Amino acid sequence: MTLQKVTLESKNKLGPVPGYVTSGTHKAGIIVIQEWWGVNEQIKSLAEKWYGDKYVAIVPDFYRGKVAKDHEEAGHYMNDLDWFGAVQDIQAAVDYLKANGVQKVACVGFCMGGALTIAASVLVDGLNAAAPFYGIPNAQLANSGKARTPMQCHFGTKDNLKGFSDPEAQDALEKNLKENNVVYEFYRYDADHAFVNDSNVEKYNANCAKLAHERTLEFFGKYLN
Repeated sequence: MTLQKVTLESKNKLGPVPGYVTSGTHKAGIIVIQEWWGVNEQIKSLAEKWYGDKYVAIVPDFYRGKVAKDHEEAGHYMNDLDWFGAVQDIQAAVDYLKANGVQKVACVGFCMGGALTIAASVLVDGLNAAAPFYGIPNAQLANSGKARTPMQCHFGTKDNLKGFSDPEAQDALEKNLKENNVVYEFYRYDADHAFVNDSNVEKYNANCAKLAHERTLEFFGKYLN
């Protein structure tokens, strides 16, 4: 399965958003959302390996070609991101998939992409399911309790990103989902932040990543088939 470059028409003030999409005639699609690094080889590989054989996988590039080389640069890119503009880019990905024969669409994202996946569940039209990994949007962008899709959440118990994905933030997210009757599943792993990223040697946890992958496939199968 090979990713091909694509340009998506977005209402983002930055204009069209570039991206990558797998080929195929599947009737369901998965939008894969980047970490703060940008659309690097790791996230493209994950899109292909995790979802490309069962779904049309698409990776919108919110940084529009920029990829961070270190934590400092990634922090700058993330801080400079227009988050609502990124949500508009996700909408563009949904619209592209629907215009090309896909009938049902889910979103999965990691770190920054996890937060945007939750926001997409609230703000984007045409989504059928969402699976955020270790990231929560601030309330100014989106109230998770207003999610319009079923949600499967994945977090590490050793995550120490205060207010974004640490255990206290995880508990607050689950409480909000439960109190607002959002259909959700919530999984916590004996792992750190970014435990799915196999290029992050210090934090990658192969067993937890494998289990999380299997769970997302089962979850998406329930809502996309």
